[in-house]
Amino acid sequence: MLAVQEALVEPVPERRVKNRVQTEAAIFQAARSLLAEEGFQGFGINAVARRAGCDKQLIYRYYGGLDGLLDAIGADLGDWVKERIPEDSGGMFLLTYGDLMERLALLYMEALRHDPLVCKIIAWEVSKDTPQVRRLAEARSRSLAKWLDRMRGSLTAPKGVDAPTVNGILFAAIQHLVISAVATGEFAGLPLRSEKDWLKIETSVRRLVRGIYG
Repeated sequence: MLAVQEALVEPVPERRVKNRVQTEAAIFQAARSLLAEEGFQGFGINAVARRAGCDKQLIYRYYGGLDGLLDAIGADLGDWVKERIPEDSGGMFLLTYGDLMERLALLYMEALRHDPLVCKIIAWEVSKDTPQVRRLAEARSRSLAKWLDRMRGSLTAPKGVDAPTVNGILFAAIQHLVISAVATGEFAGLPLRSEKDWLKIETSVRRLVRGIYG
């Protein structure tokens, strides 16, 4: 009798999202959050499907598998630059190359502090050399370079200043500070926990940029 009763009890199906647009969005958000939380070790078709609440075959149908999902995330990282680092001046007059670099550096630092996936990708860049990491890192770098080209317009760095090298060092420093804040809350004894700590960093970044570019 018990066996008959159990047979009559239908299993509760997982929550399914039937609209294609909603399904694609659910898969994408599940993949992005899973990658941010688990890294590539926990990033698999079955894990993404479980989190998205959909059949794994839909991932192949809509994205072509994990590589397609990574391409979509890479494209989103390009949009991340445009969304988090707006191309308008925000009321600030960008009269010089120094104005531009100050704005870009501070906006970039603020954006990184609020995006755990991008922080992880940057950390992976210096610790893992895999096709997946390179794909995501290159997408972010291309977008940032395009943003700078569009914003720069006719602005040029002062003569005698190697702007590409200076900017590379500046952004590498910003990235390392943000990653250190996530990992330990400090760097070389410099606290990176409170907003007061970050205001000091911002002030120092401004002084560095102005000291180099005027």
